[in-house]
Amino acid sequence: MTGTDAQIPNCEAPDPAPRAPRVVMPPLACDCHSHVFGPQDQYPMVPDRLYTPPEASLASYEHLLSTLGFERAVIVQPSIYGTDNRATLEAAETDPERYRAIVVVDAAVTEEQLQKMHDQGARGVRANLLFSGDKAMTEVRTIADRIAPLGWHLQVLLDISTFPDPYTFFSTLPVQTVFDHMGHFPVTKGIGIKGFQDLLNLMSEGKAWAKLSGAYRTTSQAAPPYDDVISIAQALIAASPDQVVYGTDWPHPHIPGVMPNDGDLLDELAIWAPAAATRNAILTDNPARLYGF
Repeated sequence: MTGTDAQIPNCEAPDPAPRAPRVVMPPLACDCHSHVFGPQDQYPMVPDRLYTPPEASLASYEHLLSTLGFERAVIVQPSIYGTDNRATLEAAETDPERYRAIVVVDAAVTEEQLQKMHDQGARGVRANLLFSGDKAMTEVRTIADRIAPLGWHLQVLLDISTFPDPYTFFSTLPVQTVFDHMGHFPVTKGIGIKGFQDLLNLMSEGKAWAKLSGAYRTTSQAAPPYDDVISIAQALIAASPDQVVYGTDWPHPHIPGVMPNDGDLLDELAIWAPAAATRNAILTDNPARLYGF
């Protein structure tokens, strides 16, 4: 381990014994947000990463999917690999009927590279805009223009409460935008803040989607159930129940608080969406449209 590596925090591993949820899962339910990590000697991590995760193999993830009752999944490129999408795409390629991928690219990506990733299962590009500046915003527009012909979407990680004028920026992009982790803002700010209201407006006008994921990234509570997140999740569903999807965020990298059991996390969906028809749309119908299953 180098001196730089020693300063990067290690992540806790996920609960190795996920329990089956109490919620009834519909056929072809899809986990729309997960990651795979390792082996490290095969997929080296970038040196300027924010965390170092333990190995989280596709086999371990498939055990989770089976336990929870998911038949489909979307594997998302994590920040620790930068624009080296091999781990994500090679996992997705193992079962093209079951998996899709979200990749990370820069503005230099070519049409040929994008088409190859599409053939491997990619259906969107993830952009980390937590610390965005003018250069990042320009690059996002360039990438959106590149991926539009493929029918892909832009998936963004940002704090909706601090992002400047999200409605104006995202409503003018040529692709749909999917917002990670319910807008990724502290629940203590409340749902009335302008950024979150902009997100709701984008969704109600059919210009954006939201992932019901990462409740532990917004809550003020240390462990589930995250009761203070209910109002956020229900506001997103109410804005556009046809443009909401669910994600486990497995293996829960770089999170505050106690490592949760995935069965506990999934059961919160029944609180957020009490009606079975709404849950079934979130788990099956909406992902099928968004990811092209």
